[in-house]
Amino acid sequence: MTAIELYADDHSADFEARLAHSQQVLREAVARFAPITQANSLGVEDMVITDILHRLDLKTDIFVLETGRLHAQTLDLLERAQNHYQRPFSIYHPDAQAVQDFVTANGKDAMYKSMELRKACCNIRKMEPLDRALAGKQAWITGLRREQSGARAEVPYVDESGNLPKINPLADWTLGDLWHYVALHDVPYNILHDRFYPSIGCEPCTRAVTLGEDFRSGRWWWEGDNARECGLHVQHGDDDAATSDSTGQAHDATVSPISFLPLR
Repeated sequence: MTAIELYADDHSADFEARLAHSQQVLREAVARFAPITQANSLGVEDMVITDILHRLDLKTDIFVLETGRLHAQTLDLLERAQNHYQRPFSIYHPDAQAVQDFVTANGKDAMYKSMELRKACCNIRKMEPLDRALAGKQAWITGLRREQSGARAEVPYVDESGNLPKINPLADWTLGDLWHYVALHDVPYNILHDRFYPSIGCEPCTRAVTLGEDFRSGRWWWEGDNARECGLHVQHGDDDAATSDSTGQAHDATVSPISFLPLR
């Protein structure tokens, strides 16, 4: 079964109201913050936001962090999405020399050796490119949702607690809402979602989830239940939403489990 077949019928009763509110959040954000950009991870949340922006004809930059370790399916979606919306996405790569130095010193799959090395890899492949992507911007748009994990349970629509305001237009959307929207508007999506990957990052750091696991349990799973954030939303003004401690590691918290994912 596809993700649409699994989840689209389980949307909120007030879906249309939630969509209208999200549209208004985006309209107001684009009017208030200029220049503004959307961070598109090529997951379903971000593809829904890109589609809403397109349908509202809101002029924003859209950027993707191409870490060099993305799934082939993710790269395929990047090409399909740009063709579908007839516009280029800004693609940011890590510094090639920094990557080479890290791999030479620690190995290609150093992220499995320790949390310190995993975070160092994230810093090189994600954080530094993100800093470049956000340079000169007044705000950024993300696909954070309260349902994704306990660490994100209090995510606001507009977060101005950090140095750079963060707009989270899908904060109160459910998984069913997302796939209902995808089905309604034929939004291109990552086919890994059909293989039980609700959250998709770099290939070596992402696995499928099973019944009862939360949406982000497939990320950095070898580090245990406390490892669910790479730092993107902690470093850039989301310390409360990420429930971080002094080490930057997200605390364990009550999570929203996958409730009707078929066992494989």
